[in-house]
Amino acid sequence: MSVTRTVTSRSRTRTRRSALTALAFLAPAVVGVVLLRLWPAVEALVGSFTSRSGDVSFGTFERLFSDPTFIGSLKVTLLFSVVINPLQIALALLLAVLLTQTVPLVGLWRTFILLPVAVPQIVSAIIWGVLFRPDGPFNSVLVALGLPAVPWLTSPDMALWSIVIICSWVGVGYWMTFLVAGIKDIPETLYEAAQLDGAGPWRRFTNITLPGLRRPLLFVLVADTVANFLVFAPVRQLTRGGPEGSTNLIMNTIFERAYQIGDLPAASAATTILVLIVVVVVGIQFRLLPGKD
Repeated sequence: MSVTRTVTSRSRTRTRRSALTALAFLAPAVVGVVLLRLWPAVEALVGSFTSRSGDVSFGTFERLFSDPTFIGSLKVTLLFSVVINPLQIALALLLAVLLTQTVPLVGLWRTFILLPVAVPQIVSAIIWGVLFRPDGPFNSVLVALGLPAVPWLTSPDMALWSIVIICSWVGVGYWMTFLVAGIKDIPETLYEAAQLDGAGPWRRFTNITLPGLRRPLLFVLVADTVANFLVFAPVRQLTRGGPEGSTNLIMNTIFERAYQIGDLPAASAATTILVLIVVVVVGIQFRLLPGKD
């Protein structure tokens, strides 16, 4: 009995030491999540139900939904998401399919396409701001070809499309890497069998590639949606929400209310509304495109 108790005691001691070691390694990450994620989220939620006088009420939400600027930013954000999400995913899927074929210098092409991901968003915005200037390289090429210059960032009709181009330049290569990995996981024997049966490229794509990419596509769709709802740097650097509010995405509105106007309750309420919208949209996506178990 004494031997059994000794073994049990040692086993418990080892278990406790392992648990303490695991907690020691996890502690920095847990503290970071609590201080940088959970605590600000709780503060934003509480602040959204607090008026400027400190009372608890829904007045802040009523004030926001009666503000044309905020309603306009919601509409612009939804329009931006509806346009950019399918565009980025379609381009990423197309590039993933092409760059998993026998293509000369395929590794080099993947590197070039992925390179913008390594550039900070603010730096990308500055570079594209130079390219989009009225006297910048893009318009110089158009004028040299006898075409009219394009008001990329100064026209309400073009400014949002310019932001779409900038964000896609960064996003497409990033999402492509996940889809390339997904295609690589599909057994090559399936393609060989389909080819022996006379299936062409389109049938192999629709019957093998797409079903095999169901889970990676779901991840890319959800992550891309969340990322595009949170776009901020290009708008803040290049347009400040203009011209005429055409690029006033909701993150820019939240920033202005919090740090320019000093209306923290309204900024917190807008953040809460943004989170709810993202949760609803992502929930719909999971319902429409369920992943396989």
